[in-house]
Amino acid sequence: MNITRVGVDIAKSVFHVHGVDRHDQVAWCGKYKRDKWLDAIAKRVPVGAEIGMEACASSHYWARGYHVKLIAAQFVKPYVKSNKNDRVDAEAICEAMSRPHMRFVAVKTVAQQDIQAAHRIRSELVQQRTAKANQIRGLVGEYGLVAPTGIGQLRAAMPRWLEDAENGLTDDFRILLAGLADDLRYLDDPQCQDECRAL
Repeated sequence: MNITRVGVDIAKSVFHVHGVDRHDQVAWCGKYKRDKWLDAIAKRVPVGAEIGMEACASSHYWARGYHVKLIAAQFVKPYVKSNKNDRVDAEAICEAMSRPHMRFVAVKTVAQQDIQAAHRIRSELVQQRTAKANQIRGLVGEYGLVAPTGIGQLRAAMPRWLEDAENGLTDDFRILLAGLADDLRYLDDPQCQDECRAL
């Protein structure tokens, strides 16, 4: 039987495959170690057959160089026929990819993944900076000190707080605040942001 469609459930160590022929008859089921499954595909699956995977971590990596269709996990779920496991998932992927109106996820190039990674890292840095600023505001507020709204205003206020010997801050807290100021300076550093943009 010539295999025309294969569903692959990718995992950290063992990949499950489920292949069918043009009559949707099961032609191949198996499980393979991460470093062996491509050899199995090359031996069993004809050129031109379609391979389906859930769009998840590492799927874009595996999809490059093959005729692969990526499917969002929520579109695979309705085709899971019994208790969820990797073998059943591979069968569900194979079934889902055959549907005429299925929506597929475009396979990303390496350059597109680089850009996506940069955006994610930069977004996380912005969240960390906001959280750090809120932490500083909350802590100094306990000492009766308030900075006007805005990261720039907080940045300008911290050296004044640290230098003002009459504002009620203890020596121990000044040490802590100086450390928090360093953290915020790093997260606010244009070079830190530029490193992400350079990707």
